[in-house]
Amino acid sequence: MSDHQFRTLDGTTMPLSSKSLEAFRGALRGSLCLPGDDGYDEARTIWNAMIDRRPAAVVRAAGADDVVQTVRLAAQRGLLLSVRGGGHNIAGNAVCEGGLMLDLSRMSTVHVDAAARTARVEPGARLADLDAATQAFGLATPVGINSTTGIAGLTLGGGFGWLSRKYGLTVDNLRSAEVVTAAGEHVRASTTSHPDLFWALRGGGGNFGVATSFELGMHPVGPQVTAGLIVHPFSQARAVLAEYRELVDKAPDELCCWVVMRKAPPLPFLPTSVHGTEVLVLALCHAGDVAAGAEAAAPFRAVGRPIADVVGPTPYAGWQTAFDPLLTPGARNYWKSHDFVELADGLVDVLLDAVRRLPSPECEIFIGNLGGAINRVPADATAYPHRNVNFVMNVHTRWRDPADDAACIAWTRALYDAAAPFATGGVYVNFMPQDESARVRAGAYGPNYERLARIKAKYDPANLFRMNQNVTPAA
Repeated sequence: MSDHQFRTLDGTTMPLSSKSLEAFRGALRGSLCLPGDDGYDEARTIWNAMIDRRPAAVVRAAGADDVVQTVRLAAQRGLLLSVRGGGHNIAGNAVCEGGLMLDLSRMSTVHVDAAARTARVEPGARLADLDAATQAFGLATPVGINSTTGIAGLTLGGGFGWLSRKYGLTVDNLRSAEVVTAAGEHVRASTTSHPDLFWALRGGGGNFGVATSFELGMHPVGPQVTAGLIVHPFSQARAVLAEYRELVDKAPDELCCWVVMRKAPPLPFLPTSVHGTEVLVLALCHAGDVAAGAEAAAPFRAVGRPIADVVGPTPYAGWQTAFDPLLTPGARNYWKSHDFVELADGLVDVLLDAVRRLPSPECEIFIGNLGGAINRVPADATAYPHRNVNFVMNVHTRWRDPADDAACIAWTRALYDAAAPFATGGVYVNFMPQDESARVRAGAYGPNYERLARIKAKYDPANLFRMNQNVTPAA
């Protein structure tokens, strides 16, 4: 029987015999996929089509016991290890080249305790799974704005969305997590058990272990909320943004309003004459009751002369899927992001100029509306440190043809550079592409980095969990 070559942590390769792999396979409740096996290509194919890596083997875990066995094998043999949750991360760190890939996507159960207002979520669950389970009880917690995002990567990086101005980050609502450490131990992290690990998990990414479940606190939300889109012609963009800045400064925490600038997709409520032209979209959601939401949304609906206004009562779970069609799997994607305290006039000039030069019809600039409850948490309370940010820009550059890679990436980097003088210097770790490792220390974690490095040295001294925006262990 032939050997199979695996890439190791030191950059070399080592053989694992077919006999040893078959013994490992027999100990799993899930499956072990080698190149050519059923499930191998499905597991290694993730959201961003720019990522096309081939692991030496993939473990498709059925439960925490499979995770323990996989981590122990990787640690004992010094194998390069990557971990996939939802497979939505822009950097593509879920898939390693030539190493051992741990696929958690089949671990997707969500259990809701309505009386306690908590949900226990497995790491393969996506936001749609969580929202469907919790909205059955009229509950929700702050998560992202794309329902196909995996809960694990979102949570470990911080997590924010429509509910965050009212209820904080996803990690501000994390009660506990079950984690397999680099030593192969399955532990529970909370404020009373492994509190240092729990602190690091709340924003520190996948650096400290493999999370096998998350306990999240829930809040009464929906099932109907006031939400929707207000679409403006790009010719009004500057005036709309000027009013938008004033309105979000006065808005209640329950209301969140994001800005999207892009070419108009062929949405059914838009005139065909608008399709493919540049537009500015206000996307808003109110986390309280529908009547209060209508009142809070009214000033935003009174801005300018919109092409379309489809704000009104809508199911929260449905609103969570509103942007899914714009972020489907299979396109080539490259992101750049900045944090801002304010949307200065000079920044607006930069953004409008970039929109006039969009390199493909699927590119867009998102401006997320943060602040509120997020910023009332001390910067050192969790690993996520950015508690002074009111707006976050994420540039979603999407295209289909590999021949367009250079032009699309160049446009994104030019916009990033032009916007930098107006930014805080911070960045949300989940928005960082694979070429931004230099931003991890100062940009992603800033004053919290040294503490993270010490915790990394305690729980993962060999840096087994390095397929991420990596925090290196302190000496």
